[in-house]
Amino acid sequence: MDSTPPRDYDGPREEGRAMIKKSVALACFMICVLGLWEPAAVFPEEPPFFLKDRGPGTPTSMFGTYIEKGEWIVYPFFEYYLDHNLEYSPDEFGFALDQDFRGKYRASEGLVFIGYGLTDRIGLELEAAMIHASLEKSPEDPTAMPAKLTESGLGDVQIQLDWMWSKETERQPGFFSYVEVVLPHHKTKSLIGTPELETKAGIGIIKGFRWGTLIARAAVEQAGGVFDIGEIAVEFYKRMSRRFCVYAGLEGTQDEIEFIAEVQWWLSDTVRFKINNAFGVTSKATDWAPEIGLMISFK
Repeated sequence: MDSTPPRDYDGPREEGRAMIKKSVALACFMICVLGLWEPAAVFPEEPPFFLKDRGPGTPTSMFGTYIEKGEWIVYPFFEYYLDHNLEYSPDEFGFALDQDFRGKYRASEGLVFIGYGLTDRIGLELEAAMIHASLEKSPEDPTAMPAKLTESGLGDVQIQLDWMWSKETERQPGFFSYVEVVLPHHKTKSLIGTPELETKAGIGIIKGFRWGTLIARAAVEQAGGVFDIGEIAVEFYKRMSRRFCVYAGLEGTQDEIEFIAEVQWWLSDTVRFKINNAFGVTSKATDWAPEIGLMISFK
């Protein structure tokens, strides 16, 4: 008996197609389950009203993110920058003219944030980035600077220590401080590099209400031995439900103020999806800077 299969027989290919269909169906099913799954409450016990939005954690540099003792936070995220009128001076890029112009700036940045709660009052952060940036010079710039500068590589690498030195109570706000160090790198890349060690020290106040949590903070900073007023911020954070939190804030320096709006979607009690948009309020601030990422926390 002839056991040769018909010419149109294609067993391995048909089996492969069947496996692909099953895999796609399983993936769709898992996505549907994830979307419909009601996660467990983020806090195992009902917290007092003033901690209901955020829990007992110490504030971190990530918007609407608070860290507890023994907790790890890992947050890979992506950020984009669009600015039609970035202020620059040609001498910053090695061209002999100390005069301010406005150019078009674009950048995309992949970052990772890692945080750890050392105690119930102290948190440690590490953040590093890879960036691709470009700057189109102003038509009014008479120097030999190229019409478009492009640089890629390591972005900011920074370490921060957070300290909640006075815990919040029902009647009294909490107070916290933070110290940040940005490590120098790429001294010859003026667009993405940090030529000298930069430091920042700040203080903040936080108070939870039944309608949300308010935070205010201010800092001083130094770069190259020159001290100046650092960023200031006023923030609002609210847990709308077990799944969703919202954040809104004004942040920046004296002439570079941004408005930031963020939504956090808790996929489970340890995983949340974060997306925000920052819009320049003043002309020297970045016009638009969206951010998206997935934050994972565990003990």
